[in-house]
Amino acid sequence: MHDPGQSTEIPLLEQTLAHARDYLASLADGPVAATASLQTLRARFAAALQEGSLDPARVIGELVENTGDGLMRSASGRFFAWVIGGSLPAALAADWLTSVWDQNAAIHACSPAEAVIEETCGAWLKDLLQLPAAASFALVTGSQTAHTVALAAARHALLARAGWNVEEDGLWGAPRVRVLTSDQHHGSLQRALRLLGLGRRALVSLPTDARGRLG
Repeated sequence: MHDPGQSTEIPLLEQTLAHARDYLASLADGPVAATASLQTLRARFAAALQEGSLDPARVIGELVENTGDGLMRSASGRFFAWVIGGSLPAALAADWLTSVWDQNAAIHACSPAEAVIEETCGAWLKDLLQLPAAASFALVTGSQTAHTVALAAARHALLARAGWNVEEDGLWGAPRVRVLTSDQHHGSLQRALRLLGLGRRALVSLPTDARGRLG
């Protein structure tokens, strides 16, 4: 029987917790931007792939040592770039548990609890955004996947109205689709159009004023 109390993972996790505490403490007054150059970081990580294993504590220790000055302190209250960072303590702790539990979140059978949590998140989001309770939803990894999923759904609906089943017949010979957006769109939108076979020329950029409003 495996005894978690005797597991060698516990000291490693305690070591990692100490590193995490040090990092969180540095957010108040540490440099927000990375101070190490790409050349420096590449030189540190340019070790050859080894055939044998290494002590896990050494792996974590070297990881922390080699990355410290190459990290963006996006969790700091002084970080004002992009729309990332600043996670709440509860969100950080839940993320740790997500890695510890190591669930396959694909379907209910793989992780019933995770699936129900996802259902609850979807219900809350629909309520927050005042969407119909029967509307479908998906939790994605970021902007790129969000654009791809949203455009795939729009592509399906638009072509279905035109009598074209894109899932069965593909895009060859299908009515042309245009995607209207502002000239301030994210670059991941163009990648999504290429991934979905719509092509970058399907994008129609509409001009915006100095405040980012559509004209």
